[in-house]
Amino acid sequence: MPYFLLTEVVVGVVAGGVNALDSGSLTLLSYAASLPLVAVTALFGPVRPMSVAAVRAMCEVPGEELADGPAHSWAARGRASAWWTLHLGIGALISGMTLAVPPMAVLLIAVPVVGRMRDMRLGYGWFATDAAPYVAPLLGIGLLAGLTLCAVGAGRLLAGTAPVLLGPTAADRLAAAEERAADLAVRNRLARELHDAVGHALSAVTLQAAAARRMLERDPDFVREALAAIEDTTRRTVGELDAVLGLLRDGDPARPDTAPAPTLAADLDGLLSRTRAAGTTVTAHQDPGPAGDWAALPAIASREAYRIVQEGLTNALRHGAGPVELRIRVQAGPDTAHRELEIVMTNPPAAPAEDRETRTTGGRGLRGSAERAALLGGSVEAGPHGDRWRLRAVLPLAGEAR
Repeated sequence: MPYFLLTEVVVGVVAGGVNALDSGSLTLLSYAASLPLVAVTALFGPVRPMSVAAVRAMCEVPGEELADGPAHSWAARGRASAWWTLHLGIGALISGMTLAVPPMAVLLIAVPVVGRMRDMRLGYGWFATDAAPYVAPLLGIGLLAGLTLCAVGAGRLLAGTAPVLLGPTAADRLAAAEERAADLAVRNRLARELHDAVGHALSAVTLQAAAARRMLERDPDFVREALAAIEDTTRRTVGELDAVLGLLRDGDPARPDTAPAPTLAADLDGLLSRTRAAGTTVTAHQDPGPAGDWAALPAIASREAYRIVQEGLTNALRHGAGPVELRIRVQAGPDTAHRELEIVMTNPPAAPAEDRETRTTGGRGLRGSAERAALLGGSVEAGPHGDRWRLRAVLPLAGEAR
């Protein structure tokens, strides 16, 4: 109606200052002139979300067939403009028919029962015939039926064209896929943090408690050390768990790096001491390279390296037997222009007859370590190596994370 009223005034002025509504041809011309205005306004962003909401509410079109959000390309804007123009153009015709047809139909249906209306010609000579009082109601009912069919047909036409004109474009699908991929990456990151932190803590605490129980009578000093390690491990893990759950609760996937993550510089020695408190011998050889300090490593490399070492120690505690040898060093990369961090951890595998934890599920930790290394462009290898089990990770220290 706003578009039509505007063009009706303009057409009336151009036609010599007449009222365009007094002329059928000028009325149709005003209607035709309003459609380009409708199409132009539909190119603006809010039109598509508004149209999609209307279609979902009134046309019963499945939501997955329609695009969400404003159009991001001219092709999408053009399709949304086409549907908006079709919607308003057909809606204007149905609205005009709805205003004119019902009163006329009621009048025709009332002809046989209202005496004064029987002789009304209403501009049609055949109303004055003897059959007019009986034909008029049928004509009125036919007009109402035609109006109903037109409204239903218009609704089905709009519902049928909505998935084509308001459906997601290739750009929309790409944006949705990127959003899902980003969300999945955040979820995987948080899952790795939970697995590494909680999994290591549970394995270490279990073995520390078992060792303390066995040495309760023979070595009270060892028991006190094991209990202190249990206290320290659980306190750290509760803090990490609370921070990760806070991220999940707040629903802020845009800042995955705010998840708690100790580094080699901050907690490598503590990690090794807590592992030793479980009764496992760990021999560590550390070579930070020319810098002479793990604090000189890039923060993300130091963080991911810590988690990889933690996962290797967890596997050694759960599935290994005997001492663990750990070597961490900074060395020249393959092109000699960049450095890389190498982590090598070996330990004897547990014999099948030993009373060790039976693995019913697993592999997530090693897969998570491989994902961590891949983020930096590195790699992780794990498997039998001679008569020992070996975990080897290589993390480039130059360039950005992938």
